[in-house]
Formats: sequence, C-alpha cells, structure tokens
Amino acid sequence: MEIYRAKDYKDLSRKAANIIQAQVILKPDSILGLATGSSPVGVYEKLIEWYQKGDLDFSKASSINLDEYKGLPPENCQSYRYFMNTKFFDHINIDKSRTFIPNGLEPDADKTCREYDNIIESCGGVDLQLLGLGHNGHIGFNEPADAFSRGTHCVNLTSSTINANKRFFSSEADVPRQAYTMGIRSIMLAKKILVIVSGKDKASILKKVLYGPITPQIPASILQLHANVTIVADEAALTQM
Repeated sequence: MEIYRAKDYKDLSRKAANIIQAQVILKPDSILGLATGSSPVGVYEKLIEWYQKGDLDFSKASSINLDEYKGLPPENCQSYRYFMNTKFFDHINIDKSRTFIPNGLEPDADKTCREYDNIIESCGGVDLQLLGLGHNGHIGFNEPADAFSRGTHCVNLTSSTINANKRFFSSEADVPRQAYTMGIRSIMLAKKILVIVSGKDKASILKKVLYGPITPQIPASILQLHANVTIVADEAALTQM
C-alpha cells in the first residue's frame, strides 16, 4: 500500500488524476471503476481539463460505477447517473453505452444486482477502482455490517450516511433510504485501487482503516489485504498519522 501526501484538496485532485491519466494512457481500453460524491469532483475536473487540452483520450475506455440510489430515475439531478454525466461523461469522449451504473428504477433488487454482477464479469473486471471514504468507513454504499458483502446488493443506508448526503437534497426526508452498490468482493477484485481522502473530519477513520483491525464494522479496512492500493490524502486527513 502506498500513501501519497497532498497539500490540500486541489493538490490531492491533481495527484489522483495523474494516476488515472497514466492508467488510460498505458491501457486505452481500461475499465475504470468510478465513484460519486464530493471527493472525486476535483479529480474529474482535472481529467476534463487534460482531455480538452488533447492530452487524454477516453474513446476506448469503459466505466463501471460503484453505486446508485434505489428509486431515482437517471434524469433526477440527485441520481448518480446524472452526476456522472454532468460532472464527467458529458465533457469527455467516452462512449456512454460503455458507462455502467446500477439501474435505480428496477424494483426487483435481485435482478438488478445479478445483472450488474454480470456486467462487471463480462467487462473482465475493473482495472483501476476509484474510491472515496465515508465517515464510518464505508466504501461505495458498503456500510458497517456483521460480514463483508460479496457481489452487488441492495443496502439500507445508515443514519450517518443519510446525514452526510442530505446536503445534496432539499431536506433529509428526500434522501433515499436504499441504494444498490458493488460488493466488497467486486471492489477487491479490481487490479488496482485508488482511494482519495480529504479533510480533518476523515483523519480518525483513515487511521482506523489503515492501521486498525480488519473488520466489516469498518468496511474499508479490508483494503489492507489488497495487493495494489494507493491512498492519496491531504494533510488535514493525515493529521492522526
């Protein structure tokens, strides 16, 4: 596991984007595992900037997103499909037919999860998986639990996750209570994993993830067992290291 120290969020975004840029340049048909939320926005902005300068080509790349809220249509401004389109895909030359996100409108959870696992398998797995880190140690929407999840599954969101995400909605009541997420097994099968962590409020959980016991109560702690993990964290997130 490698840990890169960044001065601030801007520096973190540039360093993380450099790693993704290298992946796409060295393997143009890369399968990129992508994430949503506030953490990766700066990374996507940097990648868009380099694409617009002619330094990057995403025409052969594919993407598999970690998760999606259950019940939100893709055109809803809070859906993760909408997020990815407006924050990234609309601004680069990736083929959207090769950008995969769980179907939040499918009421049959088992069907959605089965189909998404089949998509991941048919793509040959993820070459580079981008992850943020939740305040409770969740990755994707893999919340603290009694056991590590395997494949894609439907989860009930914890109160801490709902509270963290309510800033994106009109009110806490509007935050969906369930979501589809790639499982821990699917994430761990990625060839490389890139984790970005920003802010003093993440310092405590980052220390537990890296140096605490491996436990499903802190889902990201499983990353200690992966052979190729890079952490890019800003100085604020590393204050307890």
